[in-house]
This record gives sequence, C-alpha cells and structure tokens, in this order.
Amino acid sequence: MRETAAEVRELQALMDAVYPGSTEHLRNIIKGQKQLSAAALVQVATGMCVLSLATVTAKGEPRISAVDGHLLHGRWVFTTSGSAAKARHLRARPAASAAYIDGERIGVFTHGAVEFLTEKDPDFAEIEEYMVGHYGESPSGWGPDIVYLRLQPTWIAAYGNERKLLGG
Repeated sequence: MRETAAEVRELQALMDAVYPGSTEHLRNIIKGQKQLSAAALVQVATGMCVLSLATVTAKGEPRISAVDGHLLHGRWVFTTSGSAAKARHLRARPAASAAYIDGERIGVFTHGAVEFLTEKDPDFAEIEEYMVGHYGESPSGWGPDIVYLRLQPTWIAAYGNERKLLGG
C-alpha cells in the first residue's frame, strides 16, 4: 500500500460520488457490507492484479484484454508493448474501463482516461522502482517498445466483504 491518507480520502470521495448516481441494479448488488471502502481496497488490491482492460477501436468496436495491474496511489498502473493494439487504441482514444475480479471475493470496476507515462513524469521513478521490486527486473527490458500507462479514474466502484477480506 503506497497511498497517502489524502489519496485514500480522494479515492473514497470518488467512490462515494459514484454510488448514489449508479443504477438501482448496481446499488442492490454493492450495498452494506459488500460496498468496499477505499481504505479496504488499497489494503487488499496489493501486488499484481490481473485487470480486464477494455478499449475501443476506430470503428467504435470494444476490445478487451488482460494486463498486469498495480494499484498505486489510488490509480491502476500497467505496462504493455507500444505496438500492442490496446496501446494504439489508447493513444487515439484514451477512454478505458478496467475490471479486477476475483470471484465473489472482490470486484473493482473503473472507468477513466489512460495516460502514457514517460521518464519525465514526476511519478515515473517511483513506479519503475515499484515494478522492479515486484518483478525483479524493469518491464522496460521485456521488449523494444514497452510503455507505462496509468488509468486516471473518473468512476470507480468496488465490492467485497471488508471483514472477510481484512480478517476481521
């Protein structure tokens, strides 16, 4: 968990703003003990989480693929090949959706815009250090054109039983 108290509050405010405007169907599923808080989310979504990442083609057709997602500072961060279809889609149309689902244990659904990170980004060194710590090597060495991306959420909802997830 690398989130500051301010980042957890910001994430919680976004989650709180989303819930009342969500459909009745979603509110009926994610309610009470099943509505995961930001504080619990950043505690349980640590390490690598396989995300289903949805992008859109130039023809408006949806595409979904998996990425190694890492929740850092309340944002999903991931890498991919710069020549991957998802990278091409996101360069042209940065809107994306991501889902992290572990059966009935936890589900996190995020919509937002993806930004491409470069070494000039103030957070890049910390992200690279984290990735090297996790993988034992830099993702940059996995291919000739690896790109680092961060999903800036405009909408996020999460379910899970906090007591069960946090051992309480």
